[in-house]
Amino acid sequence: MFAPGHLGELTQIVDFALVDAVLEETGTVERRLRLLPSRVVVYFVLALALFEHHSYRTVWSKLTAALTPLALVRPAGSSLTRARRRVGAAPLRRLFETLAGPVARPGQDGSFYRGLRTVAVDGTLLHTPTMRRSPGATPSGPGRGWSSAIPCCGC
Repeated sequence: MFAPGHLGELTQIVDFALVDAVLEETGTVERRLRLLPSRVVVYFVLALALFEHHSYRTVWSKLTAALTPLALVRPAGSSLTRARRRVGAAPLRRLFETLAGPVARPGQDGSFYRGLRTVAVDGTLLHTPTMRRSPGATPSGPGRGWSSAIPCCGC
């Protein structure tokens, strides 16, 4: 359960203080009271990355679902677009630079194997070359010839 004003689980990983510091550092804090403050726009853009195949308004609904009892104003897609443009890429770039890096510490069980850091890649598609007549290959359609059974590997 999150208190009013919290924007879901994103705030457990990327807390308000960090977002505010990044906005201050990049000079993108709003100068006046807005319906879409810069802090909220940063969380909205992070949510867009999580729900990449959804519209702006659908992502906004998902982001604020726990705040439904507060009867928040639901901004139009164009308002969200303008807010994104106003904040720009600099805060997100700085946030990435701050947070990106290995999570496991040296010596932590399972984080290294034979002196090398173990890595898990999630949600990445690795395109592999197709091979004619490879094991498990199937025709891709009438008159289209053969293609690999796994032309793209998902991690």
